Amino acid sequence: MSAVVGADDYVAIASLVHRYADAVVHRDASQWGECWAEDAHWALAPGRGVDGRQAIVELWLSAMGAYGSVVQTVQNGTAWYLHGAVDHAAGRWYINERFARVDGDRGILLAHYDDTYVRRADGWQFASRALTIHYRGPADLSAEFASTAEGLRARGASPDV
Repeated sequence: MSAVVGADDYVAIASLVHRYADAVVHRDASQWGECWAEDAHWALAPGRGVDGRQAIVELWLSAMGAYGSVVQTVQNGTAWYLHGAVDHAAGRWYINERFARVDGDRGILLAHYDDTYVRRADGWQFASRALTIHYRGPADLSAEFASTAEGLRARGASPDV
């Protein structure tokens, strides 16, 4: 990891992440789309990625159609400059979602996004976001967690415990 971003850039990147979550809650495709660079990449799962802002928004609209309601909150995160550049950064932000699908299914999602950011004239935007799910299931946490030691190893991580 390179140097942690400065305070002003951290606040600006955190604001970007929070605008994204706010747009999810309010189902605001315009606000959500403005968070992305024109040439961005969004990966919802391995093998389920899309390139370019327009295609990203189209995928989001399609995915959101399955949900009657989603409340996404940002838990915590960090960001650092990439390769010493002050106009490119990366970060990781943890999210929590409560959702009600149109088919009646209800549950929660506990996950994190691995991000890259690019600074444009009007501020920071996502250059990429890759979602890693730790738990998706009933609110009583009765489904399996993906972040067990075995699950982490399957994703290429090296857990110590």
